[in-house]
This record gives sequence, structure tokens and C-alpha cells, in this order.
Amino acid sequence: MEGRRSPFVAPEGMPFLFVTAVAFGLALRYLDIAVAVAIALVFIVLILIFRDPRRGIPASPHGVVSPVDGRVVEVDLVDRGVLQGEAHRVLIRIDSFGTYTARAPIEGKIMDLRSSNGDKVVDYRTNAMWIQTDEGHDVVLQFRGHRFGFAPRSFIRFGERVGQGQRCAYLRLTRIAELHLPIDSTILVKPGQLVVAGSDLIAKVPPA
Repeated sequence: MEGRRSPFVAPEGMPFLFVTAVAFGLALRYLDIAVAVAIALVFIVLILIFRDPRRGIPASPHGVVSPVDGRVVEVDLVDRGVLQGEAHRVLIRIDSFGTYTARAPIEGKIMDLRSSNGDKVVDYRTNAMWIQTDEGHDVVLQFRGHRFGFAPRSFIRFGERVGQGQRCAYLRLTRIAELHLPIDSTILVKPGQLVVAGSDLIAKVPPA
């Protein structure tokens, strides 16, 4: 599933690009050429920061795709996962010039991390997204290490369904993506491996 249609640049970045383009035009007309060149360089950097290219989603119904562009820095187990119980944890350092938009790691329904779900009572206050598959597997994507207080911003609401690899949030200036996966998942990545958002499989959950 490709997810929401968008231009090559994420919509959130369009106002910045528009202002920079106008500034370039004014500088070219009324100021020194060196100023115009400097503004043009800023425009190019903004395109790199806000870029949101289309990605090919793998044909793997039970696969977990990377939510971000970056490098895997840690793969381990946690004794008490976000949704209680033991879980696999995968940490990915986000590429500052990778895609600006985070992707849903797996298909399922967005659950509320501040509510109860059966025997799972969740009280989690940081930037996180809980996706529950149709088979009842819980996958949690959370972000940390925000620069200048710019936390990620989700544009998916509780109760909505998301497809594997679907655009789900703006990363802004976030450094780390952290995935919590069911303990019976098969992990397909190792530390040091580069991953591409929406395209590279990092794990598989059991079919049932």
C-alpha cells in the first residue's frame, strides 16, 4: 500500500520552500548575486530535509517494514515492553537527510496508548504509535531525541487503519525511532545495517 498521495516534498515543508523561493526572487532582483546564491543553497537544503519520495512496499503481509530511513544501532530484548511483557526492541538512528515522513511498520488499527485493551493497561506519555494487527499482534513505534523540542507529529488518528508502509507522521528533527515487536517475531536486521523507510523489512510477525 503506497499510502497518502503527496508531492516529492512533504506538505508540511511547502510554506518554508515558498518563502525561500520568494526570498530568492527578491534577492536576485534587488540584492547582490551572492545573497541569491546563498538563499538558493538554503532552498536545496530544505528540499533535502523535507523530501518525501514514493517508496515501493514489499509484498509481505506479516512483514514489519522500517518506519524511517536510517541505521540500526541496537537489537535487543526488553523485559517489560511498552504493552507489558517481554518484547523485541529495534533502535534506528534516523538519517537527518532521509525521508521526512515516517511510515507505518505494519498493517493494522491504531490503538490509544492511554487506554485499556483487554488485559493490557497502557499509560504511555511520549511520542508513540500503537498498531494492532488483525491477528492481535501489538507493534509500537516511538520516537525520542527531539532536537529543539520539535517532536514528531502524527496525522493518523486513533481507531484508523493503516497499511504497511503508509505515511503516518512527520518526523521533524527526531533522532531515534524505537520499535517494540512481539516476542515471537523473527528479527531480520542487525546493528550497523542501513534501512529504507517503507521498503526494507526489519522483522516478521507470526501469521496467527
